[in-house]
Amino acid sequence: MAIFLTKESKVIVQGMTGATGMRHTRLMLADGTNIVGGVNPRKAGTSVDFDGTDVPVFGSVAEAIEKTGADVSVIFVPPAFAKAAVIEAIDAEIPLAVVITEGIAVHDSASFWAHAGEKGNKTRIIGPNCPGLITPGQSNAGIIPGDITKPGRIGLVSKSGTLTYQMMYELRDIGFSSAVGIGGDPIIGTTHIDALQAFQDDADTDLIVMIGEIGGDAEERAAAYIAEHITKPVVGYVAGFTAPEGKTMGHAGAIVSGSSGTAQAKKEALEAAGVKVGKTPSETARLARELIGK
Repeated sequence: MAIFLTKESKVIVQGMTGATGMRHTRLMLADGTNIVGGVNPRKAGTSVDFDGTDVPVFGSVAEAIEKTGADVSVIFVPPAFAKAAVIEAIDAEIPLAVVITEGIAVHDSASFWAHAGEKGNKTRIIGPNCPGLITPGQSNAGIIPGDITKPGRIGLVSKSGTLTYQMMYELRDIGFSSAVGIGGDPIIGTTHIDALQAFQDDADTDLIVMIGEIGGDAEERAAAYIAEHITKPVVGYVAGFTAPEGKTMGHAGAIVSGSSGTAQAKKEALEAAGVKVGKTPSETARLARELIGK
C-alpha cells in the first residue's frame, strides 16, 4: 500500500524538456516511475530518449491524459509560468499535480489553489516549493533521491525537503510506506493534516513521522487533528529552535513574531496531543525507532 502514489500511477512531466525537468525525469525513470509523457506545446509530437526509454511529448495535459491515461503530473515549469501550468492540470482534471517549482508568487499559488476548489477539488495539489513524494520501490514523483531508503512501514510528511531526505536516510534500515514533502510556502495544497489522515487510513503504515518548521500555525492545527482523529503513533520534529525572533528563515512561510509560530510553541502543542517530539532530526529518528521496536 501507499498514499497518493503507487507503481500503477501513470506520470507526466510538465516542463520535461527543460534542463531541470530532463535531469529529474531521468532520475524518476531510474527509480521505476511509470513516466508516460511530457508536456511542452512547442515540442508536441516529438519524443525524448532517456537512456533507451522513449518518452513522448504532448501539446497539453488534456492530450497527455487522453493518449496515455496519465493520473499524475509533476510540474517543473519556471515560476513565471507555473500558475498557468497548474491551472492547465486542474482544468484537465488530473487527479494529482505535484508542483516542484520554487519561487512562485504567493498570489499565484492562491489563484491556482482557489481554482482547484472552484473545480470541485478533483485535483490534489502537492506543493509548491516541495520535493514531491515517493513510495519506495514503486514510484517517485519529484526530486527525492530514490536510493536513500527502502520500502517499510513508516509514513513521513514534511515541510522541508532537506529534512525529508535526512529522516529517510536516518531510518533507511526500517524503510517507508510513503514520504510526502508538502512544501513550506504560506499557501500549499496538501497539508500535514491531509497526509496524516491518509497514513491513518493506510493499513501498511504503522508509525507516522511529521516534520514541521517555525512560522504559521500548521503544526498547531495538525496537533489538534492528531488528538481527535489519529490513533497511530506519531513522532514529530520542528525545525528552527534557534531561529531569531522576527526574522524570515528559509521557506517563505517561516517567519516568527513573538511566541507565535515558534518551534517551542509547536513542540508543546504536539506533545499535548501525545506526539513524541525530538529536539534534533537524529533524536526524532531515535524516538521513531523506540516506538516501532527497531
